[in-house]
Amino acid sequence: MSQKVTVYSRGGCHLCEVALGQLRALQGEYGFELVEIDIEGDAAIHAAYLERIPVIALDGQELYDFEIDQADLKSRLLRASAR
Repeated sequence: MSQKVTVYSRGGCHLCEVALGQLRALQGEYGFELVEIDIEGDAAIHAAYLERIPVIALDGQELYDFEIDQADLKSRLLRASAR
């Protein structure tokens, strides 16, 4: 089963673009599904994430706000794929 990395973001967010670029680079190596959720599309999501974006979640668990700890994410992806 493929792992899913979700990015909560919005247009015009420089940190979001950086995070998405990093995740796209890792996606080929680790084979996870990458889902981007635009917080502008839902008032509740917007209120919850506006001050924190980008927020990155792995299989529903929120892991990082603002930037990705790539070493930690790689480790989590490897551990989850070994199960």
